[in-house]
Amino acid sequence: MTDTAPTTILLVDDEPGLREPLAEYLSGQGFSVLEAESAAAARTALGETTPDLVLLDIMMPGEDGLSLCRHLVETRDLPVILLTARGEATDRIVGLEIGADDYVTKPFEPRELVARIRSVLRRTERAPVLQDEELVYRFDGWTLDPLKRKLVDPDGATVPISTAEFRMLRAFCDHPRQVLDRDRLLDMVQGREAQLFDRAVDNQVSRLRRKIEADSRNPQLIQTVRGGGYRLSADVTRTGRESR
Repeated sequence: MTDTAPTTILLVDDEPGLREPLAEYLSGQGFSVLEAESAAAARTALGETTPDLVLLDIMMPGEDGLSLCRHLVETRDLPVILLTARGEATDRIVGLEIGADDYVTKPFEPRELVARIRSVLRRTERAPVLQDEELVYRFDGWTLDPLKRKLVDPDGATVPISTAEFRMLRAFCDHPRQVLDRDRLLDMVQGREAQLFDRAVDNQVSRLRRKIEADSRNPQLIQTVRGGGYRLSADVTRTGRESR
């Protein structure tokens, strides 16, 4: 995003009665809005442009929103806000588990949605590159590159990592061998304004363990501290990025 270019939002919803007036409202709030009536249409739009944020309805015919969300989290560095029906609590939880940044329950107040959009954008917008970002984290054979948002295992293979997983792992690397309770992790990873819940932290820890633990059922790196939270039980060093 720049000071001159408006923030671009991809709005994906199969209901024109909601999508079209919402797109008009968001445009009136200064956003540039792209509309897609299906996951297939969204994939086509994503092949032509890169939005700053995706508003994604969960319940759609054909490929549903959760499937598309999983694709976005795994392949694109894009924040996602899910649009969900009131009775879809399980889907909301699954969405957060796979890396969505927030959710809004239908029917919603458009002003609340705009506030959440701006909140998510503030959390996910990349800061200017600092000298400190030229360093990488190394722990127990693993390498986390903050600038490239890249995780490399001890054998040198790149491990796909979502934006939420990256933020959580970086929080642990910034505080090695320290106990981080759920409230502190929620503040560092999601932000309290997202109004999520402790289970979202537990779900993200579980996903991260599946990426970096030899046995996620018997974790050695990210340990649970009873009554306290979680701790990265490894020494972390910060060294220069290797030139290629």
